[in-house]
Amino acid sequence: MGVTRHGRTERLDLADPTLREWECTVLAADPEQGIVLDCSAFYPGGGGQPPDHGVLLWQGVQTRIVGTRKGDDLYLLPAEGDPLPPPGTAVSGALEDERRSLLMRTHSGLHVLCGVVFRDFGALVTGGNMEPGEARMDFNLPQVPPDFKTSLEDLVNAEVTADRAIAVRVLPRAEALVIPDIVRTQTNLIPPDEEEVRIVDITGLDVQADGGTHVAATAQIGKVQVVKVESKGKANRRVRIRLVP
Repeated sequence: MGVTRHGRTERLDLADPTLREWECTVLAADPEQGIVLDCSAFYPGGGGQPPDHGVLLWQGVQTRIVGTRKGDDLYLLPAEGDPLPPPGTAVSGALEDERRSLLMRTHSGLHVLCGVVFRDFGALVTGGNMEPGEARMDFNLPQVPPDFKTSLEDLVNAEVTADRAIAVRVLPRAEALVIPDIVRTQTNLIPPDEEEVRIVDITGLDVQADGGTHVAATAQIGKVQVVKVESKGKANRRVRIRLVP
């Protein structure tokens, strides 16, 4: 569950992160539980990346999707007051493109940041979060040089400009876990019962387990600004970034 399917729903978001519109069928619809589709390109949220927003179109009616909930199935949460398509209804799904695209760029930007900090400072990630166009990442980094903020921004943007390819593949768990430093977080967040592991590889910079959506190459991220570096404890540093329009 989770890599290619979640419950009864095929995960189109992971198969093709560029997909914005698709056809599907409603399997279940409940005002409290949400809507279950046979296939969905809505990213449900996880790993710090927020869920997608969008709409379902059916029989001349629009249902706005404003979030998701993970359970035995993948439940899409409709906007309050919007009608629910009955089970068996053929619907057209459409994502809010600007939000998804910004989140993909932001997520890939965080992986570049993570790759640079691990390569040049040997620090692991202790936490993180993102919104479209801005994010934070925490590192186990007791000491930083006086020019850390400026030099880090330069190093990150050098990797963005290098236009490194970003490839995604799915490996059996045992095969994935033998890759050196495949888990870049201080705590291993791969579920113990997950038989397959999705790998995101920024060629020549960063290889790690990850379940989110990404752009195809680092140049698509755009310029990254390191907004602030904060101390969050004796050994923890929080780096805040923003994508420059």
